[in-house]
Amino acid sequence: MIKNLGLGTGRRKTSVARVYVRDGGGKITVNGKELNLYFPQAEHAQMVRQPLMVTACENKFDILINVYGGGSNGQAAACRHGLARALCQVDQANYVSLRNNGYLTRDSRRVERKKYGLAGARRRFQFSKR
Repeated sequence: MIKNLGLGTGRRKTSVARVYVRDGGGKITVNGKELNLYFPQAEHAQMVRQPLMVTACENKFDILINVYGGGSNGQAAACRHGLARALCQVDQANYVSLRNNGYLTRDSRRVERKKYGLAGARRRFQFSKR
């Protein structure tokens, strides 16, 4: 039986990530794929690893992530948020460094809804004088 040392839920835009931290050698799996295969853009994969680097836990744990909703940028940020929360459960000493780097704060910005009579959320249709 595999024991989860910590678990965290991360959210960003419309993405939700469930993160499980287990004993291991530093393997990160996202939706059944390796991290670099699921996030081919290096900046997204780097974003997910940031909480591990700050807490110096890069090769201590295996990370299992289930993420859904939104796009790749929102999913990567949701994974980072969930991983930071899970690392706090593993060791409370991680809290200060994760909080100071802003990884425990949920980024609540969302796409503004489209309004009637407008082309988008704020953009108006082109004005014609004649």
